[in-house]
Amino acid sequence: MNVILILVLLIAVFFVVMNVWTRKLTRDGLVRVPQLGQITPVRGGNIHYVEKGDPSKQTLVLIHGLGGQLQHYTYAMVDLLADDYHVLAVDRPGCGYSTRDTAELGRLPEQGRMIQEFLDTKGVSDAILVGHSLGGAVSLAMALDYPEKTKALALLAPLTQVMPGPPAVFKPLEIRTQWLRTFIGNTIAVPIAAKTAPHTLSAVFDPEPAPSDFLDRAGGALGLRASAFITASQDIVGIDESLEGQVARYGDLKTPGGILYGAQDAILSPEAHGAPMAQFGLSEERLEGLGHMIPITAPDTCADFIRRIAKSTVEVDNSDTGTT
Repeated sequence: MNVILILVLLIAVFFVVMNVWTRKLTRDGLVRVPQLGQITPVRGGNIHYVEKGDPSKQTLVLIHGLGGQLQHYTYAMVDLLADDYHVLAVDRPGCGYSTRDTAELGRLPEQGRMIQEFLDTKGVSDAILVGHSLGGAVSLAMALDYPEKTKALALLAPLTQVMPGPPAVFKPLEIRTQWLRTFIGNTIAVPIAAKTAPHTLSAVFDPEPAPSDFLDRAGGALGLRASAFITASQDIVGIDESLEGQVARYGDLKTPGGILYGAQDAILSPEAHGAPMAQFGLSEERLEGLGHMIPITAPDTCADFIRRIAKSTVEVDNSDTGTT
């Protein structure tokens, strides 16, 4: 047997072992983080959601960021808000227990369309959108495309502007060929992610420590799946393909609201992504000493911010109708 054939066989065995390891990590993740809510079909996939609170009250729609899942909100914020609001926390299309059929559905308008179709099935026509990170960009897409159905924006460390490339910790996700991202996702990506999880979480949470229960309570173990890697890679490309066009439309933004940032955010700069949105009517606040993952590290403060945004919309409505 020649050397080349032996080398080919060794490489093949390596990738088979990686695939087996990936499938094991996927099974473990599904056991550690089971489905919490219900699933509703929409065009192009399904939306998994958790619902809490009185449907007759103001609806808050909580949309998570890149590589995340709705457990970023069920971690604490859903319970903090459910007594006073109707709360819908969703898995973005392709994330958590939601699905999407094609890579093109990673573009911001398509993600927003799928979530809005879900809201339509729920009879929600005046949502306050709470978007974290990439979820903030999706929320902005919805406000631009469905202004009559979006009452306000309460954005937490949102992505709002075009970047020269993804943050360094997400750079490995920048794969533009579907077959390649599928191959990598089903072989080496998940085992590598499992080994590097402490470093990745440290970078995302910086300057704060990641909570010890992140993989379970915050759903992080769901990220150790081939589908999670593939979706996140599609998201990176989808942002690149659609964010520039979205930014060009901000002058049409009519939805009121505000932005809350950790002042020491190491993933998205408050100065680059928060400050420019003031010209489009969104207020901005910053929390000293906090980083990017404020829905998990500062849930009470985030909940208070959302309450203030919701209250301000009520005051505007009362002013418009002349009531007190």
